[in-house]
Amino acid sequence: MQKLSYIKLSDNQIDKVGNSIIYLSEKIGDLSKTKALKLIYILDELSIKKSGIPFFNLKYKLWKFGPVSEEIFIDLSSETTLLKKYIERTSEDGVIIIKPIVAFNDDEFSDNDIDLLDFVIEKFGNKSAKELVFYTHRQNSPWHNTALENSVLELLENEEINNTELLIDMSSLINHDERKKMIYRDFIEAN
Repeated sequence: MQKLSYIKLSDNQIDKVGNSIIYLSEKIGDLSKTKALKLIYILDELSIKKSGIPFFNLKYKLWKFGPVSEEIFIDLSSETTLLKKYIERTSEDGVIIIKPIVAFNDDEFSDNDIDLLDFVIEKFGNKSAKELVFYTHRQNSPWHNTALENSVLELLENEEINNTELLIDMSSLINHDERKKMIYRDFIEAN
């Protein structure tokens, strides 16, 4: 019998994801599930590019509409369990909308974290979910490169497959910067 691989999120990760969704929702308005998932990924991507340190340190899988944190995707798609203290899901015209049920709590956030949240809201907050998918799939993005390197890009783009178990290598964002690579490795090993 094959053992399922499940990545357990820490309480700090859950708290930071939950409060980030609250912050994004308060500033942007209603968030669809897909838009929330894309903004979560973009926060991790930009944080690694900027400092070498992930915002959430989630694992992202290579899916058709990915990159996707499978644990957060499941939580936003079915009965909310991980994020139940932070958000609720409603459906509007067949689209899952994520709404906060408590006020934003900044205990898990540095000033740099808030600045990055504000930057993501400014740059991506008015984009549609479809535009954010396009952004995360851009040429030379970690999603694009992982799909290309593993010979599944065409399969995903032609909708022959919808998902894979492949993890996106976030360290590829900083391959050009030895200092950030060291910071990233040290962070990953410590967490």
